[in-house]
Amino acid sequence: MELRVFLVEDLQRMRGLLGDLFATMGGIRVVATATTEAEAKLWLEENPGAWDVAVVDLVLEQGAGMNVIRRCKADPNGGRVVVFSSYATPGVRQHCIDLGAEAVFDKGDTARFIAWFDELQGRENSGP
Repeated sequence: MELRVFLVEDLQRMRGLLGDLFATMGGIRVVATATTEAEAKLWLEENPGAWDVAVVDLVLEQGAGMNVIRRCKADPNGGRVVVFSSYATPGVRQHCIDLGAEAVFDKGDTARFIAWFDELQGRENSGP
């Protein structure tokens, strides 16, 4: 099963790096990207259930990733939400979890981020 990722990240370089990372991992396809809160909310509104995992940065060009998490969780057909941010302090991490994020990773900890996706793919591919 291929995981469909909605990537909410304002830095072009980081979007490219994550896209390359997912391509090398296999079984993960970026279906859309957004650089602002408004773009993310619009895409989510127009594409309900069209994603399995939303990867959300907290500090965006315009708006806030926290609000994107809320919008993702409002989609009854939506998937999992994971935060990948440079601002993953313990307090911020807990707030994201309280909003419905399944996991929160600091951008400096890509090994754990990759491991999370590997584990998710293993669960999704093992069936019910």
